[in-house]
Amino acid sequence: MVQPNDQDVTQLLQKWSKGDESALEELAPIVHSELHRIARRYMARERGGHTLQTTALVNEAFVRLIDWKNAKWNSRAHFFGVAAGMMRRILVDFARKRPKKDGTALLRVSIDKAERAGVGSDPEILALDDALRSLGEFDTRKARIVELRFFGGLTVDETAEVLSVAPITVMREWKKAKAWLYLELNRED
Repeated sequence: MVQPNDQDVTQLLQKWSKGDESALEELAPIVHSELHRIARRYMARERGGHTLQTTALVNEAFVRLIDWKNAKWNSRAHFFGVAAGMMRRILVDFARKRPKKDGTALLRVSIDKAERAGVGSDPEILALDDALRSLGEFDTRKARIVELRFFGGLTVDETAEVLSVAPITVMREWKKAKAWLYLELNRED
């Protein structure tokens, strides 16, 4: 099977958003495959024995994306950036609803440690989510870059395309965001 290029996917997304249901039929296996890649990345960061499985995460994200059929998708990267954000919210919602057995507070975690080894527990993903929301309150672009790069696995070029900025801007903002998050996640209360 020949893999469609980014332009083919973008054209299918645009046809779908204009109401072409046959485009969704063509798009579904492509989207499903890519969502699985993103979900595996997310789930690799989760603790062992997580009760939310990769397929369930993909299915939930896909159902939510279907509701966005009237969205104006600019590109494949734009679509999968939105999908990555949805998966992040699904995992955070799942972590928030999960009862804490030991009553422990949120843990501090380094974003570099999380990026290398993966976020391993619900308290760590909640701490990272809280820090990312704090970052977003005063710098939405940096927060979005972290979401797209760290959670969505988008490349620098794909992130730049989604945000309509130069790749060098993404790299510069990514470094600043990681430094800010490191300080935020490791500060003493």
